[in-house]
Amino acid sequence: MNNLDGFNVFAGQWQDNAKLALDTIAMRPTKGIPTWILNDMQWSHLETLSGNPPGSYPKDPIRVYREFHLKSGVCFIDQWIPENPLSMKDQGYESNTQRGATTGAEEIILDGMVIDSPEAAVEHMEKHLFPQWEQWRRDLEANVEEEVRKRIAGEVDVQRLFGMNMLKGPYGGFFTFPGFQYGRYGYANYFMAYALYPEVIERGFKIHADGAVIHNRIAARAIVEGGLPRLLRLDHDMADSRGTLVDVKTLDKLWFPHFARSIQPLLDAGIRLIWHCDGNLMDMVPRLLECGLGGFQGFQYEDGMDYEKICRMKTRDGNDLFIIGGVSVTTTLPLGKPADVKKQMDWLVEKGPKVGLMLGCSSSIAPGVPLENIKTMIEGFAHYRRSETGVPR
Repeated sequence: MNNLDGFNVFAGQWQDNAKLALDTIAMRPTKGIPTWILNDMQWSHLETLSGNPPGSYPKDPIRVYREFHLKSGVCFIDQWIPENPLSMKDQGYESNTQRGATTGAEEIILDGMVIDSPEAAVEHMEKHLFPQWEQWRRDLEANVEEEVRKRIAGEVDVQRLFGMNMLKGPYGGFFTFPGFQYGRYGYANYFMAYALYPEVIERGFKIHADGAVIHNRIAARAIVEGGLPRLLRLDHDMADSRGTLVDVKTLDKLWFPHFARSIQPLLDAGIRLIWHCDGNLMDMVPRLLECGLGGFQGFQYEDGMDYEKICRMKTRDGNDLFIIGGVSVTTTLPLGKPADVKKQMDWLVEKGPKVGLMLGCSSSIAPGVPLENIKTMIEGFAHYRRSETGVPR
C-alpha cells in the first residue's frame, strides 16, 4: 500500500468505533456518542486498564498507550502523544525538571541575547524571530509538494498503528497561526512588550500570518488529497481563570485580523475548525465563531466557560457547532466521587448538541486521580457509545 494514497487505502475496512467517529465528524445523526482521546498521565492507570503488568509503560510506552486507548473504547484521537506521560512520574513532575521561560527559569537566553526586559524581547523579535519566520515562509513555498506528501504519509503510518477501530485525525503540523510568544520570552517580558510596543507585536502577527497562510494551504491540501478526517482542533492558550491574558479589545485590533487570514485556507477547503479552550474564553467565543470556527473542546466550567450557552450557539453560517464535551480534569475527576463523574457525563450529553458531539476529558489527566473515577468514566463512555444519543443512564 502506498502512503500517498492516504486514507483511501482504508476504504471498506473501518470498524464500529472508527465509523462512529467518522459519522460524527460528518455531522450525521448517530445512535451513539464517540469517545475522544484520554491522555491519562498516571502510568499505573495505563498499565492496569490496558491489562499490562506494573512497569510495562516506561518499557514500552507506545504499545501500552495504544492498548489503553483501544481497551477504553476510544474512537478518535487527533493528538497522538504516547510518550507524553513519560514527562511525569505517578506523583507529577519531578523537582529536577528543566525549567523554561514560563516555568521558573532563572535566566532566559536566546541566540546569545539575555531576555530580561520588554525591550530585550522586542530587540530579539526584530533581529532574530521575524527573519526566522520570513525564512520559514520561503522554505515552505519552495517545498510545497514534499510538505503535502510528508503530512499524508505521517497520518497513514499512525492510522496503521491504530488499526481500523480507532480513527486518527490531523493535528500537529496541520495548523499554525500567530500567537503569544510568552513561551519564548516569559510572561512578564512578553506582555510588557505587548502593552508598550503594540506596533511591533502586530508586525510579528502579520509576518507569522504570511507564513501561516502558506502552511495552512499545504495542510488543507494534505487533508483533502489524503482523504483525512476534515476536523482540526486549534490550540493556543490565550486565557486564564479570569479571562483573556490581554484586553480582548486589543486582540480585535492586533490579532484577530491576522488569525482570520491565517485559517482561511483551511476553511476554504471545507475543514471544520474547533478551538481547545483553556481558562475563561467566553469573550473570545463569539469572535472565534465570526472568524469561521465550527466548534469547541476543553471547557473549564469552574472558570466560567458556559457549556450550555456555547452548545446553543451557531456558526457564522447558522449551523450547529461540533463539541467535544469533557469531564473536568481539574475538579470532577481528581476531587469528586464516581457519582459526580456520572452526573457530569449525563449533563454533558443532556445539554450538548444532538449531532456532532464527542465525549472525553477537558484536558490531560494528571497523576493522582482515583482509579475508580477513571473506571467510572470509561464505563460511562461505553454506555453512551451504545445508547441512543441523549438517553441518560
